[in-house]
Amino acid sequence: MKMELIYPRWPKLDRQTEFHLPPHGPVVFAAALPDDVEVNFTDDNLQDVDFDASCDLVAISTMLSSQLPRAFEIAREFRLRGKKVIFGGISTMLHSDEVQQHADSVFLGEVEGRLEEVIRDFERGELKPVYNYMQMHPDINLVGTARREILDRDSYNYRGVQMLDLVHASRGCKFNCYPCCTGFLGGTSFRPRPIDKVIEELDSIKNNRLFIVDNSLAQDKQWLIDLFKAMIPLKKKWVSHPILDDEEVLKLAAEAGAWYVYQAVFDTSDTIRERVKRLKDHGIGVEGTILLGTDDQSADDIKRLVDFLMEIELDVAEFTILTPFPQSPVRRQLEREGRIFSSDWSKYTADKVVFQPKQMSPEKLQEMYYYAWDTFNADSGHQLKMGKLFEKVIRREIEDGTYRRYEPRKRRQFKPKMT
Repeated sequence: MKMELIYPRWPKLDRQTEFHLPPHGPVVFAAALPDDVEVNFTDDNLQDVDFDASCDLVAISTMLSSQLPRAFEIAREFRLRGKKVIFGGISTMLHSDEVQQHADSVFLGEVEGRLEEVIRDFERGELKPVYNYMQMHPDINLVGTARREILDRDSYNYRGVQMLDLVHASRGCKFNCYPCCTGFLGGTSFRPRPIDKVIEELDSIKNNRLFIVDNSLAQDKQWLIDLFKAMIPLKKKWVSHPILDDEEVLKLAAEAGAWYVYQAVFDTSDTIRERVKRLKDHGIGVEGTILLGTDDQSADDIKRLVDFLMEIELDVAEFTILTPFPQSPVRRQLEREGRIFSSDWSKYTADKVVFQPKQMSPEKLQEMYYYAWDTFNADSGHQLKMGKLFEKVIRREIEDGTYRRYEPRKRRQFKPKMT
């Protein structure tokens, strides 16, 4: 059978340099499909959706809430043409009741070991409205190497620089942070993949630059030590979310190719100052992820925070506005307090205010968002700061003999997408 697998476009973060990483959800989904399913993948951010494609089933993979309005448009067009449409992915799980109104079927949960049932039901004309595996995580040993061959590799570059491939070494997160939905999506138990399976997948990826998308690399010290030791011979260069702040772990992470980390910076404490310094002392860059609009922040607090970021010489900063995504602790609180004034998912891009802040007006918080981006990047701009991080990794690749100049296999032209 033939399947059209589609990743809908969404409005990008205002002020951030626009680039496109190869999506992770669709390639993981494709790896779990039965062998007799022929898949054609379209990334709607870069390619045109062929609504008249010859296919049996359409699958729409959604990661972000802000993808849903476009996803519903795509589903409607295919259903008008008589095609069955199934949804899956992170934001499908977060918005399952609403998504069901736009789909023939909805898959909730992790896919490994479950898609054979879905495909055979479809072939018999017995596709169920909902396949709910949210509370039943599959055996982590079933997680195989993602099917990156379905991607158009030449689409994922920025000004001739090959973008990072995404890969995961574990699922679940024990921290259950206040603004995060991970506890609902993947559970609060750390579920590491067998290290030999992770290394096998890493070694299979031709790209030397990776993004390890695990929710946190700070959950199990011994597992991290074993993983990083096994990664060293691969000479990959990688980005991740926070790494355990431990001298032995950081040393091994650097040896294993840690390029830079996304480090949450939520205050101006010496703890943050010292953590950033330790990372940089090990040659690991730092992109701060800065959340604006928490209840303990005033406009002056945000100004002091931006000054602090420049003082500790963060390599890059990504500012976002607190956004109450469904199933997160922060949404539950703000709903109880009656402070959410918009559930227009197209505005849930983390650069727009959709709730009443505690210490300022919504308009003031929006103003402070622009202030933070513009002030932090006043010296050189976001693009040049990112460029310096790429320069560092290229120098490291030249030193260890892994640098490969990006050469596209073919020339392709894609229409710019309007959002």
